[in-house]
Amino acid sequence: MKDIIAKYRGNYIAEMRKVVGHAPLRTIGCGVIIENDKGEILLQKRRDNGLWAIIGGSMEIGEKFIETVKREAFEEAGIEIKELTLFGIYSGEDRIITYPNGDICCGTGIIFKTTAYSGEIQNNTEEALEHRFFDKTNLPDNINKYDKQIIIDWTKNFQQVIVD
Repeated sequence: MKDIIAKYRGNYIAEMRKVVGHAPLRTIGCGVIIENDKGEILLQKRRDNGLWAIIGGSMEIGEKFIETVKREAFEEAGIEIKELTLFGIYSGEDRIITYPNGDICCGTGIIFKTTAYSGEIQNNTEEALEHRFFDKTNLPDNINKYDKQIIIDWTKNFQQVIVD
């Protein structure tokens, strides 16, 4: 089994796209709400569509949820994440996303929250043009549709884990 899985580790979606083209794929995405000491949220301006979003991405074969979040935070912003708590689990029709290249994914979102990270936030990475902290009352207008409900829920200061 490990030999079969090895082919897909690190490039699962790309390998599946060779078989199914742009057809919908069921995926799991993991993201993280990162707050600074002022209670502001870190958003990234995505390179693929120019919209603001939380840090996160697709889970790879054999990866754990927390491993995915930590990997994505390092790849997208150059930071190391610590002390994660579960914020919410998101599913449903509003989790279907069509990428600019025509690929379609229907993803379940596993979202964490943290105030603990280290390293200097990097801008202009492979996946993000910019990173910036935003106050709950001064969010950008052009938020990625896939992350909008997550960010709205964050502004409401829910104390329980959200299951949607």
